[in-house]
Formats: sequence, structure tokens, C-alpha cells
Amino acid sequence: MSEDVLLRPVHAAGSDKPFGELSLGDVRAHAAELRSAVGWGPTARVASVARAWRELADAMADRQAATVADLGAETASGWAERLWVVPPSGGLLG
Repeated sequence: MSEDVLLRPVHAAGSDKPFGELSLGDVRAHAAELRSAVGWGPTARVASVARAWRELADAMADRQAATVADLGAETASGWAERLWVVPPSGGLLG
């Protein structure tokens, strides 16, 4: 799954891109977009996903990674479920 996750399409920064091609700017923009969508009730669940995207941006900055793929397939795969790039275990409503 490691390599496959890099190819998964993600809608971020106004367009669809493979997860591995998302830049640090794309990741930061996506985190901000998700953070702005957080409210109460069902949208409160988005807060943890928005936080995970911000943490990914921090990790990319720390490692000077220009894209998600620069972190390596295994590391990117480790982020994928927290970011909902792949559905969380147990499904979205579980």
C-alpha cells in the first residue's frame, strides 16, 4: 500500500493532485481549509483531520520535504489514515 497511497487523489489547494505530489504549501492550505470548516455537531469530527494535516505540514517543514513523496512512501503511508487519504479503519461513520 505504501506506493499506492502516493498516487491517491486528494483535493487540496483548489485542485486534485496525487497525495505524493502535494507541496508543503498545498498541505498548509488544505489544513487551513479544513480548520475553517470545523464547527459543532458532525463537523467537529473534522478538527482531528485538520490537526493531522497541520502536523504533516510541520513534519514536512522539519525534514525540508518539498512534497509528501519526499518523506518516503512508508512515512506517507503512515499519515494516510489520519489524513483520510484512505478511509479510517472501521469506516467513516464507525
